[in-house]
Amino acid sequence: MGDKQCAFTSPHFLATEAGMRVLEQGGNAVDAMIAAAAMIAVAYPHMNGLGGDSFWLVHQQGSDPWAIDACGCAASAASPDWYLKRGLHQVPSRGPSAALTMAGTVAGWQLARDSWAARNPSETLTPLDELLAPAVDKANRGITVTDSLAAASAKVSTELRESAGYQQVFTRSGAQLEAGEVFLNPGLGALLYELGVKGLEEFYRGAVGFRLAKALENSGAPIASADFLAYQAKIVTPLVANIRHGQVFNLPAPTQGFASLLLLASYDRLARDDWDEGDAIHAIIECTKHAFYLREKWIADPDQVPINLQKELSDKAISEAAAKVDLGKVASWPHFAAGGDTVWMSARDENGTMVSFIQSLYWEFGSGVVVPEYGLVWNNRGSSFTLAPGIRQIGPGRKPFHTLNPALFLHNDGSRIAFGTMGGEGQPQTQAAMMMRHLYLGKSLEQSVASPRWLLGRTWGDSDHGLKIEEDLNPSVVLALRNRGHDVTIVPALNETMGHAGMVKDDVTFGLAAAADPRSDGLALTAG
Repeated sequence: MGDKQCAFTSPHFLATEAGMRVLEQGGNAVDAMIAAAAMIAVAYPHMNGLGGDSFWLVHQQGSDPWAIDACGCAASAASPDWYLKRGLHQVPSRGPSAALTMAGTVAGWQLARDSWAARNPSETLTPLDELLAPAVDKANRGITVTDSLAAASAKVSTELRESAGYQQVFTRSGAQLEAGEVFLNPGLGALLYELGVKGLEEFYRGAVGFRLAKALENSGAPIASADFLAYQAKIVTPLVANIRHGQVFNLPAPTQGFASLLLLASYDRLARDDWDEGDAIHAIIECTKHAFYLREKWIADPDQVPINLQKELSDKAISEAAAKVDLGKVASWPHFAAGGDTVWMSARDENGTMVSFIQSLYWEFGSGVVVPEYGLVWNNRGSSFTLAPGIRQIGPGRKPFHTLNPALFLHNDGSRIAFGTMGGEGQPQTQAAMMMRHLYLGKSLEQSVASPRWLLGRTWGDSDHGLKIEEDLNPSVVLALRNRGHDVTIVPALNETMGHAGMVKDDVTFGLAAAADPRSDGLALTAG
């Protein structure tokens, strides 16, 4: 394999092009990802942005993977009493009371650059203003509204009609965005420009942070300037699980990375060589139910997790979990409801550094609180908190349960795969589907990403909790699932609610390959 190979995949072609441009100029995968993250914040403002969170999983050849938790914490004022005094008996999903956790994304960008520089002292970082310049330009000149953005605009048009900030930035005198029109966001362009000139710390501890805090306070959100000043992203140790082909890595709490790993590893223990796709899908569905049961029981703010998650991913614990999955029947489904709206991306640079990255607002347009000065949407991730006692109870400084979880696989032969998707509860399932098809059924990356998918539970933009299957899945497989007792609903092929997935593979024999999801506006590129 050549030394100068690089690759990038994302759910929007502008982000892929921005990241690939950095890679082809000799930049590292971390810098490429920041350029792409800024661009996709401009191109997919309904799904992600600087007002949300992000998580990083980074691997440099010859070293252990490392990870970044850039999840925002609950405001210092955020407590059950704060909500109860306002007549609220649960944390709302929209409005100022939903804008209760800090935005961690920008701090994650900074920590990624700092961490990469510390690990590679002889290497040079691309100047920050150069990384952000393409996104600044696009925000100012405008993007073409995608079907995805138009659909999200239509969906929230009634729900966010009272949000003055949203109406000012994302509508035209109240008219929703239409696919094909040009959408300008000069406020976001100004914000990215200012961060490029002054540095990313400006978002939290400069004039930008002060103005953002004031805007949120004035809206009625519990966030204050002190919350901006106190926030820090963190380096964390990834969770790891063994499967027959190698090791799979993912993020620890507060993400559902544990569930993704347990699901795939449990499937690995059960999978047989003589299984067809119907057998495999049935097994993954049943493994999903057990993994999600433990997710709901254990995953929350890291300080609230009652057990050692890594111990629960030991070979012994995984075998015990797999033994609890009865493939002879269809287990009951408790109808968990963890939605999500997210972008996943991956980069591989010419020196072999690979990044698996995810960035999100949670629901489409997050809390619906928009700061017009900066064209900035604030997340509603804190809506996964509860007011009642328990591991997910809201409290100052606590992190909310997160569906986000970028994944990385290290093959026994030295090959690597970065993989992930958007889509709430669909993330663990789609991760397992892609790896099942690639590792166990021998399909290509493109086939593994594009093949018909299924979803148990609710994902972004959807309210149905049942088992949904895309209509182009082999009818015999659908019939076999129904005969086993699964309550199946057929949905259109290449359905966006199934998520925007992707994969990048660094193969020791065949070199680099990358795939983007045809359900998105994505693009996968390789060079070298």
